Amino acid sequence: MASSLKSSKELVVFLGKSMIAFLESLIFTIIPKPRKNVAGEIVLITGAGSGLGRLLALRFACLGSVLVLWDINKEGNEETCRMAREAGATRVYAYTCDCSQKENIYRVAEQVKKEVGDVSILINNAGIVTGKGFLDCPDELIEKALDVNFKAHLWTYKCFLPAMIAKDHGHLVCISSSAGLVGINKLADYCASKFAAFGFAESVFMETVVQKLKGIKTTIVCPFFIKTGMFEGCSTTRPFLLPLLEPEYVADKIVDGILTNKVYLNVPKFISFVLFLKSFLPIKLALLTAEYMGAFKVMDGFIGKNKKN
Repeated sequence: MASSLKSSKELVVFLGKSMIAFLESLIFTIIPKPRKNVAGEIVLITGAGSGLGRLLALRFACLGSVLVLWDINKEGNEETCRMAREAGATRVYAYTCDCSQKENIYRVAEQVKKEVGDVSILINNAGIVTGKGFLDCPDELIEKALDVNFKAHLWTYKCFLPAMIAKDHGHLVCISSSAGLVGINKLADYCASKFAAFGFAESVFMETVVQKLKGIKTTIVCPFFIKTGMFEGCSTTRPFLLPLLEPEYVADKIVDGILTNKVYLNVPKFISFVLFLKSFLPIKLALLTAEYMGAFKVMDGFIGKNKKN
């Protein structure tokens, strides 16, 4: 009897909380969510020397954040540093860091803690792509893709998450990919690393929820291919549904997602519909849909540049 009453009570509480959550979501589809103030927050961006990382740095510079820029490309990173100062940032720190090397990440992270302070917004953006068929991809390039695109997330979390937990304040941002949600021809190693990054970020998010760390937020970003040069030569058959994305547009979406504490950010939104289809379509129909969308040939013209984004 007591067990039955307990189950009934749990069901009522669940339904009540679900209704509140649904109404809250409904309200925020009509009224924009309030945007948090990140002035003075210490924002670390990996892969800040070019592309999306540079654009994110410039946007946070305009918002008054303290910037910590990591990239293996010292010259590009220092150029981002200069541009961030011109955009209004008063405190910008550039560090040369090879995100494929755990020891390098740990060493530079200790420098950051001593010279700047505790990172409160961590944006794991650095990435590389090989763009070869799996059997044509050398072992060292596969390992490098996993090291940069996924394992670096593990080590940066190890470095900066403890201080966030101690203060119950912080924001973890994972730049994954649409290729971290759906397998793509000639992107086996890249997809593996991005699926892993997504799963890791989501799992740590669940840990913060279970530990009731309400002050630590997570944003997981899954964009389609961005015109940063990283996927140079790639094409899309149905640009009206899945266009190659302008970097400025994606940067704006990411910053907005961070400021409104959005957990999942698929860019464009059509990616969410693709996931929905994937969840229930029979495999033959799913493959026909993928073929119609041009997913089998998206990498055929790839020339890219095998360096950090």
